[in-house]
Amino acid sequence: MGSLPHIVEDCMGVLQLYSDGTVSRSHNIHFPFPLTLDSSVLFRDVLYQPSHALHLRLYKPAPSTTSSPTTNKKLPILFFFHGGGFCVGSRSWPNSHNCCVRLALGLGALVIAPDYRLAPEHRLPAAVEDGAKAIEWVSKAGKLDEWIEESGDLQRVFVMGDSSGGNIAHHLAVRIGTENEKFGVRGFVLMAPFFGGVGRTKSEEGPAEQFFDLEALDRFWRLSLPIGEDRDHPLANPFGASSMSLEEVNLEPILVIVGGDEMLKDRAETYAKTLSQLGKRIEYVEFDGKQHGFFTNSQDTQLAHQVIAIIKKFMLHNSV
Repeated sequence: MGSLPHIVEDCMGVLQLYSDGTVSRSHNIHFPFPLTLDSSVLFRDVLYQPSHALHLRLYKPAPSTTSSPTTNKKLPILFFFHGGGFCVGSRSWPNSHNCCVRLALGLGALVIAPDYRLAPEHRLPAAVEDGAKAIEWVSKAGKLDEWIEESGDLQRVFVMGDSSGGNIAHHLAVRIGTENEKFGVRGFVLMAPFFGGVGRTKSEEGPAEQFFDLEALDRFWRLSLPIGEDRDHPLANPFGASSMSLEEVNLEPILVIVGGDEMLKDRAETYAKTLSQLGKRIEYVEFDGKQHGFFTNSQDTQLAHQVIAIIKKFMLHNSV
């Protein structure tokens, strides 16, 4: 008689992979902050990919919060792809939901937060493909969805992602820049993008963060990359040996934001410097002393205002 299945990968109890390939996901997750239910922001869920039962959540400022000079103007559209190492996370989790509420209110934007298929059940490139499907759905939903038709400006679209969501945003930027099917995408915002590589960076080898360490980084890559691939795969390392050259890709402007004490900091900084050397329009902002999730998981209102002010300036500059 064979041995019983045992746990071979454990993501903080939220996700567990067993030796027989089965996956267990916990639905009893404790967050240190509640879900924000703010009457100044309206939200609702929409099914955007029936074949995979994937939903997205739409957020928009309530009419009473919109100043009279812009009441009749359409709002810029901001996609927000949540983080979670491609393995965990949801539009409905408090950290993602609360972040989108802040963004909708602070930016005066129609925020769209799509879910995407998660690994290891659906390994990369599934998440990137779903991100592309979400953008495609919105580009065609102008006359199908009331909120997008009435409130969304399809000529002022921005794509933002946090951590693994930032990785998705990068690959969408490359795809859009390569295919030249921008419709109205004006720029990308990458919050501590989750990039990797076989060679370690100084920040990866440095002190572990309060809620994040090197083993967690490696585990997410083991669970999310195609089986048999390593961290230099193009989906992990944008500048790996097998990654496509970005020199001729017509990238829209990119804003990279990262915490100075993040393990992902060096990769984010190298990403920005490399794209700058290639002549791309890129901005890099580092928040000294901050760790991973300092914007999405923080309840620091002043810090949130600072981040939103930077994003707002970037969006205004690239909306002309």
